[in-house]
Amino acid sequence: MRQFNSLLRLLIAAVVFIGLSYATSAQAQPKKREFRGAWIQCVNGQFQGLGTQEMQRTLRYQLDELKKDGVNAIIFQVRPECDALYASKYEPWSKFLSGRQGTPPYPYWDPLQWMIEECHKRGMELHAWINPYRAKTKNTNQLAVNHVAITHPDRVFSYDGQYILNPALPENRNYICTVVDDIVSRYDVDGLHIDDYFYPYPAAGQTIPDQQNFQLDRRGFTNINDWRRNNVDLFVKQLGETIHRRKPWVKFGVSPFGIYRNQKSDPRIGSRTNGLQNYDDLYADVLKWVNNGWIDYCVPQLYWEIGNKAADYKELIGWWNRNAAKRPLYIGEDVLRTVKFADPQNPNSNQLPAKRRLHQQSANVNGTVLWYAKSVVDNPGNYGTLLRTNYWRYPALQPSMPFIDDDAPSKPKRVKARHEDDGYYLTWKAPRGEGWNDAPYRYVVYCFQPHEPINLDDPSKIVAMPYENRLRLNYQGGQTKYVFVVTALDRMSNESSGKKKKVKL
Repeated sequence: MRQFNSLLRLLIAAVVFIGLSYATSAQAQPKKREFRGAWIQCVNGQFQGLGTQEMQRTLRYQLDELKKDGVNAIIFQVRPECDALYASKYEPWSKFLSGRQGTPPYPYWDPLQWMIEECHKRGMELHAWINPYRAKTKNTNQLAVNHVAITHPDRVFSYDGQYILNPALPENRNYICTVVDDIVSRYDVDGLHIDDYFYPYPAAGQTIPDQQNFQLDRRGFTNINDWRRNNVDLFVKQLGETIHRRKPWVKFGVSPFGIYRNQKSDPRIGSRTNGLQNYDDLYADVLKWVNNGWIDYCVPQLYWEIGNKAADYKELIGWWNRNAAKRPLYIGEDVLRTVKFADPQNPNSNQLPAKRRLHQQSANVNGTVLWYAKSVVDNPGNYGTLLRTNYWRYPALQPSMPFIDDDAPSKPKRVKARHEDDGYYLTWKAPRGEGWNDAPYRYVVYCFQPHEPINLDDPSKIVAMPYENRLRLNYQGGQTKYVFVVTALDRMSNESSGKKKKVKL
C-alpha cells in the first residue's frame, strides 16, 4: 500500500506538471510585428438611418473594444456601390449612411475623416475599403442623379439584380482610379483596400453581357476568359500605380475569395478544395498580382472551418502560405464560424486556438483581418476576450514593407520626464528627417526595470505607440525606478534605435 501511495503521488505530480506545461504553452507568444485588422462594413445596413450622433457613438464603442482586443488596423467600407461615406465630388452620398442615396448626413459630418482621426487617436491604422466595380446592390432601388449608372448607363451592365461597372472599358478603369486618387490625395489614409468583387459571382441562368466588347477589343486574345482576366489585371496594376504616384506610403491591399484554383482545374498549383475559384470564376489572377508586386498586401478570405469538406481551412492557410509569400500575407477570419465549430482534435473547444496554432506554424502569414468588427465586439465564444488576454495581449507594430521603404528614421532626442499642469509626462524631441520616407511619423515607448536587459524585440515592454512627442505617465510619488526607451517610426513602421531615460514614478 505504501508503494502504491508513492506511485500515486508521482502520477499526480506528473499530471499536474503536464497540465501546467500545457497551460504555459497555451499562452501564445505574440509577435512584435503583426497586422491585426477588422473590417467595418456598412453594406449590411448596420448604420443606415442611425443619424450622426448614434453612428458616432456606435463606432466609438466598437473602436474602444477593438483597441482592448489588440486590433491595430481598421478596414472601413467607404464606397459600397459607386457611392460615398465621405465628401466626394464624383459620387453621391451613400444610402447606407443617410438612408437615401445622394442625401448628405444630418447633422453633417464626414465619416471617413472622422474615422481616420478616431483610429489614429487609438494608435490604429485606417484603410479605406472600396468595392471597385459594383455600382448597385440588389436591394438598392433608387439611384442619385449624379450616380455613374445614371450619367453613363452605357458603362454599366446588369447582372443578377446588380449593376456592374464593365471591367472591359478603359474609361471605367480610369474612373475608379480617379475616385481613388481623390480619396488618397485628400485623406490621411494608411491604406486603400479592395475586396473580392471583380467580375460578378456566377449566378445560375445569368450571362455576362460582354461578348461585343470582346469582339471589338480582343487585344490579341482568342479566349474570352483570358481576356477578362487581363481586364482585371490592367485595372489592378493601374490602381496600385495611381495610389503610389500620389502617396508612396499608402498601402494597397486586396482581399480575394479564399480559393485561387482547385486541384482538379490546375493539378500543378491548385488546392485540394472544391469550390468557386478566383482565377476561373471571378477572373482574378491574384497570384500574378502578388508575384508581380502590383499589390502591397493580400488578405484571402478563409471564412471556412477546419475540416470543411469543400474548403478546409487548414488546407487553404497552408496553400496561401506556400504560394503567396512575395507580399505580406494576412488571413481573413470569420469570427462566428470560428466559434460555431468545435476543434476536430479537441471537441470541448471552439476553433480559435487551433486556427491560432496554424498561424504560428505558417512562416509567411503576417497577420489577421477579422470578419467582421461587430462580431468581435459582441464577443461570441469569448473570442474578443481571448484576443485581449492571450493572443493579442501586447501591442504590435505593423509588418515591414521593405519593397516600399526599409530605411529607419533617426532616434528621438532630448527625452525628459517632467511635471506639467495636468500630470507627469515623458517628452522628447523629434529627430530630423526629410521626406515621407525619412521623417518620424509616430513613436514607440518601452518600459524596463532598472537592472533588466534592454530588449526592444519584446512586445510585452511596449507601453504606448503615440503620434505625439509626449506620453503621460502614472506618477506615484517618485519612489520606483524605471528605464524608458523611446524609438521613432516612419510611415512604413521602420523603427529607429532607442533613446533611454531613467525615470522615478
